[in-house]
Amino acid sequence: MDRPHPGTAQEGLDVFLGHWTGTTHIEATPLRPARSAAAELTFTKAAAGYAVLQSYRHTETDGISVERHGMFTMDADHPDTVWYHVDSLGQPREAPTRCTLHGGVLTVERHSGRDTSRHTFRVDDGVLTHTSEIRLADASAFALFLTSVCRRT
Repeated sequence: MDRPHPGTAQEGLDVFLGHWTGTTHIEATPLRPARSAAAELTFTKAAAGYAVLQSYRHTETDGISVERHGMFTMDADHPDTVWYHVDSLGQPREAPTRCTLHGGVLTVERHSGRDTSRHTFRVDDGVLTHTSEIRLADASAFALFLTSVCRRT
């Protein structure tokens, strides 16, 4: 690559690097009650720091598990971090999503025709907290969907 790169994805995300385990609390929905699950997150440097790979998995007590995998990287034409994402829920794949990183809080908002989801990641005192909120297409506000609280292992 001959053109200069504005930085690496790792520069802003290095606080997240590592393997994390803990618990995810999933809020009640019309279809299921509130519940907790064992959670595991991993953030790994890739491509000489130009990307950070992210893996998330939670396993509920009834054996249901959900996996999400992402890649954070820098936009070579803008000083932004972007997130490519795929999950085990079978949702249609999306274009990369622009992220914000302010005060150590990484925020990702993904938009689809039916909803908007907002993920936030932060590390405070050695604890990684990941929250996911959702706003349905006809709703005016976000509703908390899940919260994961993990420690580096």
